[in-house]
Amino acid sequence: MKYLLAIFAVALMIYSCDSSKSAMKGDSETAMAENDTIRIANDSLEYEIMIFEPGFTAWLVTQPPRGYYGLEYLEIKNRVFVTEYNQRALNPQRYSNRLYPQEIDYDPTVDYGYEVNYLLYNYFVYFQNEYNQNFPGGRN
Repeated sequence: MKYLLAIFAVALMIYSCDSSKSAMKGDSETAMAENDTIRIANDSLEYEIMIFEPGFTAWLVTQPPRGYYGLEYLEIKNRVFVTEYNQRALNPQRYSNRLYPQEIDYDPTVDYGYEVNYLLYNYFVYFQNEYNQNFPGGRN
């Protein structure tokens, strides 16, 4: 099975503390949050996104709701953010491999749908704010 996105910020799990559990389910996609772990999978498209980030779930509810941003906007932002993230992951001499443990496999020609793009975009916003990182086109 191919993976859309590799595990996010595995090294950041060190900071993880006990947190609340919740689950959300959709038609073809399933999102699960457990100890601030979010998983979205669609077996028919053979992708999976996992976000291991303490505090992300609580932070996400304070952000603009689903539907606030258009899909095209999210896809453009995610292409820029993934490119920057991957460049940093490939340069461990300059950027900490604790923040950038591995590359993200994001193919801009694949239609991942709104939910994946929404969560990925918000993860990058959270990541930049939480770890004082600045990506081109990022919001502060």
